Amino acid sequence: MPHSAPSRLRVAAINFLNPAPLMWDFDHPPLASALATRYQVHSTQPAQCAIELIEGRADLGLIPIAALTPELAIVSNCAIASLARVRSIQLIVKLRRPQALGAPHLDFEMWETRAVDLAFVDEALARVRTVAADTASRSSLAYAQVLFRKFIATDPTFLPAPADPIAMLSHADAALLIGDPALVALESRAQIESAVGPCLWLDLAHQWTSRTHLPWVAAVWAVRPEALAASAVTPAQLTADLQRSRDHGLAHIDSLVEEWTPRIAIPPATIRHYLTRNIHYTLDAACIAAIELFRRYAAEAALLPPLPTLRFL
Repeated sequence: MPHSAPSRLRVAAINFLNPAPLMWDFDHPPLASALATRYQVHSTQPAQCAIELIEGRADLGLIPIAALTPELAIVSNCAIASLARVRSIQLIVKLRRPQALGAPHLDFEMWETRAVDLAFVDEALARVRTVAADTASRSSLAYAQVLFRKFIATDPTFLPAPADPIAMLSHADAALLIGDPALVALESRAQIESAVGPCLWLDLAHQWTSRTHLPWVAAVWAVRPEALAASAVTPAQLTADLQRSRDHGLAHIDSLVEEWTPRIAIPPATIRHYLTRNIHYTLDAACIAAIELFRRYAAEAALLPPLPTLRFL
């Protein structure tokens, strides 16, 4: 009997701006047609990528690090991370009347100046009781919960909500925005604050990096090893394909800016800065240490199951 041909790997990718460089070769000639013989790609939300991978409906996924399990293998070299501020994960906290925070005469500019002071940030966060949360990314949600439980020693209620900051802040003390909606909200900051009042805008990556002195890591490529074994793709080829696509994407930032400018309501210069300065696309030793620390903190806070050892392809 003839043997059936090895199957293509089913790939769950993220339909946000930040993974665009990682997907360059999958979306553009001259390599897209060759990759299509080995990979079948579809785009979805970060949390859905993980669900499809864990349930066996995808073989390879760009998944939140909160969704890593012992059965999944991390593909080396590529990541979506940040070394300081990521911009696309915003925790927006409504500020009470200045008198409530012991600062009766602060104007808006002085609020901005004080917002960089960690003690002031902690004081504002300690007053948060409810957070309206966009649940598109499980990792970002868990990072926010770790921030409150580990570093502020509080446990506010997180309320799932569509990514509409004005609506979110109308019924909660804070709002968690993830991905492209967070980037758009930053461009509409004045409009949002005119509707809901002064807010403290906290970059979640910066909160993590400033408190741990490690990178903030959002997502990695993960694969089901048994699916890889049944495909025509070897581990070495998979790693090479993904790394080469990342490198080609970073070499074509001008083209990505041109492609994404009509898709998202932020200036081209902001897109360029985001892709070249805010996002770190290499899974290096510091990022691996950050993943391990995040998973330990999340397990200690009973947010995620323990993951004592990271499995690599």
